[in-house]
Amino acid sequence: MQERMSTAMDAGELSGLHATVVMFGGEQIAEAYFTGKDERWGAPIGIVEHGPDTLHDTRSITKSIIGLLYGIALDEGVVPDLGTPLLDVFPEYSDLRDGSARETITIADVLTMQMGTEWDESFPYSDSRNSEIAMELADDRYRFVLDRPMVAEPGTIWTYNGGAVALLGHLISEGADMGIDTYAQTRLFDPLGISEFEWLAGADGVPSAASGLRLTARDLARIGAMVARNGMYDGRQIVPASWLDASFQTRASIMEGFNYGFLWYLASGPSGDQLIIASGNGGQRLTVQSSVEFVVATYAGRYNDFDSWQLPVRIIGEFAVPEVSRVRSE
Repeated sequence: MQERMSTAMDAGELSGLHATVVMFGGEQIAEAYFTGKDERWGAPIGIVEHGPDTLHDTRSITKSIIGLLYGIALDEGVVPDLGTPLLDVFPEYSDLRDGSARETITIADVLTMQMGTEWDESFPYSDSRNSEIAMELADDRYRFVLDRPMVAEPGTIWTYNGGAVALLGHLISEGADMGIDTYAQTRLFDPLGISEFEWLAGADGVPSAASGLRLTARDLARIGAMVARNGMYDGRQIVPASWLDASFQTRASIMEGFNYGFLWYLASGPSGDQLIIASGNGGQRLTVQSSVEFVVATYAGRYNDFDSWQLPVRIIGEFAVPEVSRVRSE
């Protein structure tokens, strides 16, 4: 696969690609790495020779990792149940109880990005008009998220919202009495054998739950393999199976054939099998087809290119699937 992808890269067909790891049946069957310009949470870091040990921005794949962590924390009893009104667990913002629909937003609405509040991430992530960037620049990120104007009834309209995930990260951190990075390390990364990671923080020192996680491509694929096995890894239940089942139920429709669960995208493969997807700015993507334990992790450097999602999709169809066919035929 490395050879075939290198040929395509030389022909200018895979611009910006940094890494791809393919797993099938619980085993890694292929990987490819390339040299290219990269960033570290928006800050240019020059030309990077990517390889198996290179940490890379996952960007909004971080949100799906928060989804896994919330399920672990819920099982431990340290975070609110899904039906809990959001403002009930942020009592310090009691002034926001204004008699509007804001008071009916539940944790489930936050997990499905259906809060009903105004939020706009259509601008580049270098632009302060982008709501996530505005949140990072705000004096109080949680107040910024919670006091956005209401534009819809909670639970009715899906709006991409990094602020929702910041709230969930805060609830996990407060409930577990540790930073979200430490919680992730002890409950998810260490059990998976992931020893190297980086979780970047905003100006307030809080690790960004929306986009700050950096992992190697192999370790991202390892998370996907655990998801494909219903939360099991090395004989241990890492994420409750019941939580994954709930996470991968359609909770909101984004467009025809493309839906949303609890911080994961959901689609159907050519055979109708469910595809579980985590996606991030610049061409970052983790795709899991649990029925055959097919996992593809892809990193790229096409940040703020709103067509960058096409690159990892192409890699799945033109390179990863043929690798599975090759393995099956041997």
